[in-house]
Amino acid sequence: MTEFQEYLTGEVVEDYADGIITRREALRQLGLLGVGAAVATPLLAACGTEPESTPDAAPGSATAAGGSSPAVPAGPSPLPTEAITFAGPEGRTLQAAWAAAAGTPKGSVLVIHENRGLTDHIRSVAGRFAASGYSALAVDLLSAEGGTAKFADSAQATAALNAAPDTRFVADMKAGVGELLRRVPDAKPAAVGFCFGGGMVWSLLAAGEPRLGAAAPFYGPLPDGADFAGSRRVAVLGVYAEQDDRVNASRDAAKAALEKAGVTHQITTFPGAGHAFFNDTGQRYNPAAASSAYDQLLDWFGRHLT
Repeated sequence: MTEFQEYLTGEVVEDYADGIITRREALRQLGLLGVGAAVATPLLAACGTEPESTPDAAPGSATAAGGSSPAVPAGPSPLPTEAITFAGPEGRTLQAAWAAAAGTPKGSVLVIHENRGLTDHIRSVAGRFAASGYSALAVDLLSAEGGTAKFADSAQATAALNAAPDTRFVADMKAGVGELLRRVPDAKPAAVGFCFGGGMVWSLLAAGEPRLGAAAPFYGPLPDGADFAGSRRVAVLGVYAEQDDRVNASRDAAKAALEKAGVTHQITTFPGAGHAFFNDTGQRYNPAAASSAYDQLLDWFGRHLT
């Protein structure tokens, strides 16, 4: 099991421990990830007894913290996105959602999705960047499998990501950076990713991607032995959540690797927030932390994409 496969397995266990999914659903999702019952059962048992009920919110919905009102996404109202394709490595065609900034772009952003693939939420994030003046490309890392829309549910999309080689993801992200430079040639690109996507941004930096001006991995796992020497000119904003112990376990290592490579960076940990706090369609959404993170992100772009 690779480190990212371990991470995806941990995501399911954490969702179960937090009462977001039932034991039955957790076992189903772990099975899709190739984790047999003999291993899955004690993993879930270690979390304690199953909650009497799971949250009432429907999948893909969220409410503002502390109330029943619908969640208000961080940032401006998104501009529309369009489905596009572009040339990927090894003759493959990559799918993506594209959102063009109105007027002259301040820069461009490659958006890397969570472990559920290219969802409406991620399209919305791309649209928000465009509304803030940054043309955005949200690449579908399941393009080789026919795209996220091919899968019946998010758990199957996660399983497909789990089965794919990490090296393919890096190659596809590099192609995404190239597509941004083709579409917005006079502006520096950035990369932003969330959860699984945050880990992918760390991987992109570790693989060496000097064409980026900035990067912002949101609560993403750090690859073992990450060396950022090949991306030392990229300004990195590392975003973490106080109540995200699993991902925070690699925060100090990320900081040390950035310092060793001489990378301009800032590590920000949001108090009172948990994993995936930026996702306004999820049950861990924290509006205050998400709004502050978006503002800090725009400030970071303003300083490093000019």
